[in-house]
Amino acid sequence: MYTINYKIYFKILINILFILFISIKTSNADTTINTSAKYALLMDHDTGRILLNKNSDVKMSPASMSKLMTIYLTFEAIKQERINLDTELVVSENAWRKKDKNGKSLPPSGSSMFLEPLTKVTVEDLLKGIIVQSGNDACIVIAEALNGSEEAFANKMNEKGSELGLKNSNFTNSTGWPDKMHLMSSLDLALLASKLYKDFPEYMHYFSQKKFTYNGIAQSNRNPVIYQDIGGDGLKTGYTKDSGHGVVASAIQNGRRVVLVLNGIEGTKLRAIEAERIINWGFREFENIVLYERNEIVDSANIWLGSRPTVPLIVKDKVMLTLSKADRGKDLKATVKYVGPLIPPLNVDYSVAKLIIKNNKGERINEYNLFPEYEVNKAGPIGRLFGSLSYLIWGNPIQ
Repeated sequence: MYTINYKIYFKILINILFILFISIKTSNADTTINTSAKYALLMDHDTGRILLNKNSDVKMSPASMSKLMTIYLTFEAIKQERINLDTELVVSENAWRKKDKNGKSLPPSGSSMFLEPLTKVTVEDLLKGIIVQSGNDACIVIAEALNGSEEAFANKMNEKGSELGLKNSNFTNSTGWPDKMHLMSSLDLALLASKLYKDFPEYMHYFSQKKFTYNGIAQSNRNPVIYQDIGGDGLKTGYTKDSGHGVVASAIQNGRRVVLVLNGIEGTKLRAIEAERIINWGFREFENIVLYERNEIVDSANIWLGSRPTVPLIVKDKVMLTLSKADRGKDLKATVKYVGPLIPPLNVDYSVAKLIIKNNKGERINEYNLFPEYEVNKAGPIGRLFGSLSYLIWGNPIQ
C-alpha cells in the first residue's frame, strides 16, 4: 500500500479473498457551511460526491421540481423516435382545465403555459412551456400523448424512477401538484438532474432559456442561478404553500459541474441568495483530480495456468476524485484487491479486481472495478505442465 499526493503511484498485489462491496459514490464531506433550507444537497456531477447534505434522504413534497421526470421521459421519447420536436400534440380539455377524479373541472391555479383547448402545440414549445414557464397544462398534454392519461404516465414515471435508482420517490402526477403520495428526496432530485445532463446533453440548453412567449404571453424563467454570475445553467424551481420554495440548480465552472437541491426556504429572494452562496462554496472549497484516464493500466495480476503469466488491470472509465480543501496536500492510499492468482479464461467485460482509495485516516473515499486489458485463455497441456512445475519449485505459476 502506497501513499499519494494527487496522483497514485503504486505496484501492489494482495492475494486475498475479496469480499464484494457496493461501489461507494461518496465519503462524507466536512460540514463547513450551513443553510436555512430544510432540505439541502450539493453534489459533484462527475464524481457523485456529496459536498453538502441536509436531510437528503428524507421524502418531501417536490412541487414543480418533479417536472424534471416529465422532462426526462419527454427527452427519452424523442430519442426513441416516438415523437420529435416538431410533433404537434392536441391540448385536451383536461389539460386546459384539470379535472378531479369525478370529472369536475377544477378552478385554474398553479403555473400555466396558457394553452387553448383543442389547439395543437409542438413538442418543442411544450418543453419550453414546462422548463421556462413551469406550465402544468403543458405537462398534462405530454403525459396524455405519451401514455394515454396522466395516471398511466405517473406509473411510467415510477418505473423510470426505479430504473434510475431513485429510492425515495413516488409520483402520482406529471406536474408536481400537491399530493401526500407525490414525494421525492433531494438526493433523488440531484441524481435525476445529473442523469438529464449525462443522457440528453443536446437538449440541456433549454434549461438556460430566460424567457419564453406563447399565446402572446411572455413569462420569465424563475430559476435564479441562470441570472447569477456563477456559471448557472438550469434546472427547475418549485413552490407550494406547505413545502416552501425550492430549486434544483446546476452550475459549471472551469469544466466542473455541481448540482444543488434546496427546498423549504422562505421566499424567492432567500432562495436565490442561498443557491449562489452554496454553489460558490462548492467550487471554492472542492476540486476534482484525475487519477486515471479511461482504459489506463493501474496494475497487473498473476494468472494461474493461463496462456499468459500476467495480465494488466485497467479502469474502464476515468477515475476522478473530489477533494475538499481540508484534504489538499494530504496523502491518499490505494489498494488493489482480488482473489489471486486469477484463473482463466478471463473476459474483458468482467471485473476481476477492485481499486480502493482511502484517505490518510483510513476512510474509504471510493472504489472502482478493474478489468483485464485483454482476454486470457487457459494454457495448453504443455503450458499447464510447466506452470505446475514452476509453482511447485518457485511458488509462481509462470508459463
